[in-house]
Amino acid sequence: MADTRSIFDLDQPDLQNYLGGLSQPAYRTGQIWEGLYKNLWFSPDEFTNLPLTLRQTLEKDIRFLPLSEIQRLVSKGGQTQKIVFKLVDGCLIETVLMQYLHRNTVCISSQVGCAMNCSFCATGQMGFKRNLTTGEIVAQVLYFAKELRTESAELSNVVVMGMGEPFRNYDAVMHAIDRINDPQGFNLGARRITISTVGLPEQIRQFADEMRQVNLAVSLHAADDDLRDQLVPVNRKYRLADVMEACRYYSDKTDRRITFEWALISGLNDTPEQANRLVKLTRGLRCHVNIIILNPTRQYNGRPSTQVRADAFKSILDQHGLSCTIRLRRGIEIHAGCGQLATHVSTGQS
Repeated sequence: MADTRSIFDLDQPDLQNYLGGLSQPAYRTGQIWEGLYKNLWFSPDEFTNLPLTLRQTLEKDIRFLPLSEIQRLVSKGGQTQKIVFKLVDGCLIETVLMQYLHRNTVCISSQVGCAMNCSFCATGQMGFKRNLTTGEIVAQVLYFAKELRTESAELSNVVVMGMGEPFRNYDAVMHAIDRINDPQGFNLGARRITISTVGLPEQIRQFADEMRQVNLAVSLHAADDDLRDQLVPVNRKYRLADVMEACRYYSDKTDRRITFEWALISGLNDTPEQANRLVKLTRGLRCHVNIIILNPTRQYNGRPSTQVRADAFKSILDQHGLSCTIRLRRGIEIHAGCGQLATHVSTGQS
């Protein structure tokens, strides 16, 4: 295979240049683009609208899907599925499909592992290996979209909340989002896409300046620097005040609401003191707090808050008019919940 990139790594000009080198007419670009992103064709054989000789050349020249399924875990009730994908270089990533009554959401990864080292997160515990390419990010979305289509269902939402820190792979992630959002391609509305960051001020400002309609979520988890240093080590470099200043810049620039994610840990950040500090920290900011009762991971000894403590924490936020919800926990027994993604295929678990 002359070109080991995935065809999903090519944008339209790249694809046009490649086909031009094969002396193909310009309209072939549109045919292939539509086949990839609208018809969800993953191999040259499916492109029956192309000449046989071109299909054979594509088969020889360029890779199509850059990942392969090696394990699938399904939760009780079947509403959550997690796939372990193997990439071309042997690296493994995990992607999760969550099915609700009126929507189907895929949670995709942006890196192999993560360098942020958040203490309660399984991905951070496994360390960082490399960034994903645009094609590897896009392929996770299309893989599940094609599967849903065979069941007469559609993918409705994408959250970049899987393995990795998306803003540490900024360009590839944004190119992937553009590809998913492309009206000539997959055409998923920008407001159906959410990107989650641990809170990198420079990239939050860049994201704001680009005026995208994509939703932004920031993993906060603590309302003071001392506690956040323990939970989110990157806070030692980017202090909470800097993160919040960047969030206010984003809100003022875009007039869009931010979601703050808060993994609720018993006796640590589920206290009335932390709730009141959070109220003060977010005062005047258009935001919503997504409370996530801690999901267990192998290397973290903290305990999840009880429902009683979670309700009490939420009650304080409610009393001060701070919008918040407690997220429904999904896929915990297959390690598909928030903060649980890591790859240990040999044991059949993550």
